[in-house]
Amino acid sequence: MHSRDRSQPRSRHLLPPLPGTGAPRRGLFVGRSSALLQLPDRARLPEFTPSLFTPGAVDALFRIQHLAWNVYLVGNEPAVAHGRATDEQWQTFERALLAHLAGQGLRILRNYVCLDSADGKGRHKRDSVFEFPNTGVFYHAAQEDGIRLGESWLVSDDVHELAAGWRAGTRVASVRISGTACTGELTVEPQLASASLTHLLRELAETDEYARR
Repeated sequence: MHSRDRSQPRSRHLLPPLPGTGAPRRGLFVGRSSALLQLPDRARLPEFTPSLFTPGAVDALFRIQHLAWNVYLVGNEPAVAHGRATDEQWQTFERALLAHLAGQGLRILRNYVCLDSADGKGRHKRDSVFEFPNTGVFYHAAQEDGIRLGESWLVSDDVHELAAGWRAGTRVASVRISGTACTGELTVEPQLASASLTHLLRELAETDEYARR
């Protein structure tokens, strides 16, 4: 959901399975800037280029989306919230990102982005339940899409995102963070950790402990 409390989720409605058939829906929440992309400076918004994707991540997401996952992108956008990028620049970046993923056969059910912050600037200086570490993203997805949060995963290397997932009752997996993740008063112990998004998604898809057979 685009949070500004003028939230505008990017969504595609899928036909639900017949009652009593199919596996319960679950969500895979992927940190946009914290797992999927490699940004030189997360506080600033670059021009979109496919070279920003972490190696192998798009192919890994393509494979896992066929295993009864709803795929979401999530994350705050501090560049807009703090006035280092305009709303129009973000919209240009978002359109290019989603168009590239769609061209690779990836269906992103919703791209949740919070452009506001309690310490933001101008009209983006406002509280939002969709700003991590708040949990609004997860409850919105559960209500709108019927996913089971207890069977869903958040994948990120950002402690605010990991803490929000844990608070909402999802399982949390970290990339590039091993052991306990801490920042300020937030402390999270991810249930799964891997060196990259690609390796982590492969483990979710192929390990009996995590994959739905």
